[in-house]
Amino acid sequence: MSDKITVMTIDDHPLWGIGIANAIDAQQDMQLAAQASTGHQAIEYFRKHQPDVIITELKLPDINGIELMIAIHDEFPDARFIILTSFARDNEIRRALAGGAHAYMLKSMPSSELIDVIRQVHAGKKKIPAAIAAQLAESYTDELLTDREVQVLGHLGDGSRNRDIAEKLFISEETVKAHMRHIMAKLGASDRTQALTIGLRRGLIQL
Repeated sequence: MSDKITVMTIDDHPLWGIGIANAIDAQQDMQLAAQASTGHQAIEYFRKHQPDVIITELKLPDINGIELMIAIHDEFPDARFIILTSFARDNEIRRALAGGAHAYMLKSMPSSELIDVIRQVHAGKKKIPAAIAAQLAESYTDELLTDREVQVLGHLGDGSRNRDIAEKLFISEETVKAHMRHIMAKLGASDRTQALTIGLRRGLIQL
């Protein structure tokens, strides 16, 4: 049996897949076990190859990377995941770590750093870049928005006025205003625009 670290990548962008495959194959202690482009394909490939480390994008055509990770962990609790994505949104980082990710990395990182992270994750360690850890720590103590407040913030992102939001959610305009006050207080925002900006950065909503 090979003593190499086997790696599976999951991403629907072919050029990125080629790049990471080349980086892995260039390592004497690593071997690319499989490449998948969808979540369901990844589950099938994992059952077949059972790689040591899985690198997945969050945005996949069918299910997202966090749902994929949870699905595989249900069958294989010891599976080790590296989330590799283009964005660092607080809410997604928290969900990924809570779902069992060993690392959360950005695609802008050098390939040499990713290779080092693969080795660390294979050894059972966890890795979060300092910049992402600092960002997460900044908002960690923030009071979480309720589901209704997230809905209101999402409609705000659509450009809806208070009256429009009230009609869509079947609540009064005064209730919408109360939700907005709570949202701005919890996010530390001085106005609606800043609340929307913070919500987008933290992954609470997406446009």
